[in-house]
Amino acid sequence: MPNKHLIRRSFLGSAVAFAGLAALPMPAFALTEAGAKKLVDQLVGEINAVIASGKSESAMLRSFEQLFVRYADVPIMARYALGNDARSASKAQLNAFTKAFQGYISRKYGKRFREFIGGSVEVTSTRKIKSGYEIRSIAKLRGEAPFEVTFLVSDKSGREKFFNMFIEGVNLLLTERTEIGAMLDKRKGNIDQLTADLSRLG
Repeated sequence: MPNKHLIRRSFLGSAVAFAGLAALPMPAFALTEAGAKKLVDQLVGEINAVIASGKSESAMLRSFEQLFVRYADVPIMARYALGNDARSASKAQLNAFTKAFQGYISRKYGKRFREFIGGSVEVTSTRKIKSGYEIRSIAKLRGEAPFEVTFLVSDKSGREKFFNMFIEGVNLLLTERTEIGAMLDKRKGNIDQLTADLSRLG
């Protein structure tokens, strides 16, 4: 049986990778509670469909990346992951990093999705928060006790997007920023090198 901690970290990363993130909170204007819940329901349904499709791993990864692009505010997510260094990066560097980051996240977490075959995620409650809406759900995996997954939804980018996710209190957006920061430090702050390496990692 897969390690419980790894499964939960994997689910957190995978779901967020395809749910989408935003770096900074901002009041939601047109977003409604019903709209936020609908978005989560749609995402969960599409992820479950890919998991149960029987596709090869490479085909599944392509599908997961498509979901990531569709539901995520990828540029803002990438900027947050890059941290303060995003301020000094050129537009071309940010664009290249964003593309590499998109593929990296899709490969890194998408490969673990096979562990979730036969599982399900059920939305249990919604709540208005300053930055949008908090959507709580319960993840049920085969052979594991159910655990809570919380989605944060906003329309900051002009469309309903997921901007963060927590699982049992673990903040994936912050986790990714820490990991990317460590990678950048090892490359002495060279964003171009980090981008090149991210294109091969995951």
